Amino acid sequence: MYIDVILPVPLAGAFTYFVPPEVEAQLLNRQTPLETGSLVRVELGKNKQYTGVVYYIHTEEIKDQNIKPVLEVITPEQLVLPVQFRFWEWLANYYLCELGEVSRSVLPAVIRAKEKPAKRKRQTKKEENPIVPLHVLNEWQQTAFEQIQKGLAKKDVCLLYGVTSSGKTEIYTHLIDEILRTGKQVLYLLPEIALTTQLTNRLKQFFGDKLGIYHSKINERERTEIWNNLLTGEGYQIILGVRSSIFLPFRNLGLVIVDEEHEPTYKQQDPAPRYQARNAAIFLAKLHQAKVVLGSATPSIETFYNAQTGKYAYVKLDKRFEETELPKMIPVNVKDLRRKKKMKTIFSPLLMEKMQEALDNGEQILLFQNRRGFAPGMVCRICDWTPKCRFCDISLTYHKQSNRLTCHYCGRTYHLPENCPECGSAEIRAVGYGTEKVEEDIQRLFPQAVTDRLDTDTAKSKKSLEEIISRFERGETNILIGTQMISKGLDFEKVSLVGILNADALMNFPEFRAYERAYQLMSQVAGRAGRRKKQGEVIVQTANPEHPLIQMVLQQDYEAMYAMQTEERQLFRYPPFFRLIQITLKHRKEETLKNLSREYANILREKLGDRVIGPDKPAVGKIQNLYLKRILLKIETTASLSMLREILEYAQKQIRNQPDYKYFVLQYDVEN
Repeated sequence: MYIDVILPVPLAGAFTYFVPPEVEAQLLNRQTPLETGSLVRVELGKNKQYTGVVYYIHTEEIKDQNIKPVLEVITPEQLVLPVQFRFWEWLANYYLCELGEVSRSVLPAVIRAKEKPAKRKRQTKKEENPIVPLHVLNEWQQTAFEQIQKGLAKKDVCLLYGVTSSGKTEIYTHLIDEILRTGKQVLYLLPEIALTTQLTNRLKQFFGDKLGIYHSKINERERTEIWNNLLTGEGYQIILGVRSSIFLPFRNLGLVIVDEEHEPTYKQQDPAPRYQARNAAIFLAKLHQAKVVLGSATPSIETFYNAQTGKYAYVKLDKRFEETELPKMIPVNVKDLRRKKKMKTIFSPLLMEKMQEALDNGEQILLFQNRRGFAPGMVCRICDWTPKCRFCDISLTYHKQSNRLTCHYCGRTYHLPENCPECGSAEIRAVGYGTEKVEEDIQRLFPQAVTDRLDTDTAKSKKSLEEIISRFERGETNILIGTQMISKGLDFEKVSLVGILNADALMNFPEFRAYERAYQLMSQVAGRAGRRKKQGEVIVQTANPEHPLIQMVLQQDYEAMYAMQTEERQLFRYPPFFRLIQITLKHRKEETLKNLSREYANILREKLGDRVIGPDKPAVGKIQNLYLKRILLKIETTASLSMLREILEYAQKQIRNQPDYKYFVLQYDVEN
């Protein structure tokens, strides 16, 4: 017996091994035949052992003396389903990576799943978050619900474009209920772990133990339980989870909901596969002949384009749940205030006044600053020296609580020097401000207020995240300061005021999606205000209130932003009109990298012409002691992916065959 095995390594294809007679005998004795999707332990190279997934079983003799034996069958039963292999193959092909890299993302969960957990004791009736009937939809929700049903009868994907606080979740619960009645499963994707905390209780009251939660901060036992339950088809019918949930072994998927579909956190950055979970979920649904609902108050340009051109069904819900008005947007010209010396802190006088008013009325406040830490940088006032990471080409962020400088790329921390290493001066001062600095200033200016902070520094565990959100929900916290984590669909009843502290910084990223994401962030965080019967207020602090994008945010005009962006993107060949592929090359020697990246780009140009842009040095040109160069490909959406892959593999082979360029790292990132 021969088997092809997928190993969790970044190498092409599967590896063939033979099953030795003694292993076959063990399987016969246990009366457990080996299946595709089972786990085996094998050797690759010299003395390197891996756990791999059986991809294919065949019995035709192979006359190759170098084929190695299987060392052990870890579990003969199927832990990866055939439909999952088809999904893996698509991911590897579309996102230009290897099957082994896909398996590396999935395999840890599969390995955990081989150890069947002990059954949990059934909770007593006294302890059993009782099942209640679904909430009755209001007139506009019911209309949207029926339109979605009609849309999905004709198309596989439907965009629900619903303003903030319009009650999209209530519509989702009715869609879920309909699917469950047919005996099928539902995958409910969220962009952020923070959202699962709030949503779990809301869904549990309707669906009880049919609901399973899956994300990176649940424990090993819970992950194993979910995998095994789905594998046997005896457990959860609904999975609520983040992007990694798409890898679970669904047997009978009927509906995929991608909530806040515009969120960039659906995109996996590192390691490969660098997939877009929204797009991958659409293909997963196709494999299961399931339907997809994409929901957002600020849809991604690509999704809205697909809806406008008829590829997706489209439903608009433009009324808030209790007919509450959208928040009142108030711009504050901080440039003018600073020039007149009327703004002595990071808070404008109007924001300070509105905050005091909200506190006096017993209402809550959200303050949005999309930078964590105390200060984005430190600088010597005498010689302008700035501390940088020794391993990355990036300035260090100062965290006052730990009194350390941190690199937000490699995670290394450094002591804050008492004196400047360049000139010896003690005049080292913070530049800019992050959430930690905002919190400190609020505690000084409003000592009577209870403050909290929600960012990746404070929400390092599931428990700490839940505690921060729960305290704010219960009204124990008056002011919540946060990064983009507070913008993602959280529902707080008593929030009357939102402060956007630095709107301009959101637009100033060297990235083609900068304006789109700035609009989405500001609109989404603004949508947290006044979510019940009282209209909320949003103070937008900006140095340029007349900027076209700021005006679109103030007028809450998504369609104007979409029109502006699509016009630019068509002109400059960006998504949704072109597919972007970012190629990153890394090497320890800067000069070697410069030469090899130029040659690599020239080889690509021979085949792809002006579709190749670069190589260029990225904004951060060195990470973890490796220098970086980037090449951008702008490829027509109609182009053949298999042909493109052949061109890329040819170019890579040509470069690797040169002795001087043998050791370099190459990464592909398909943007859309």
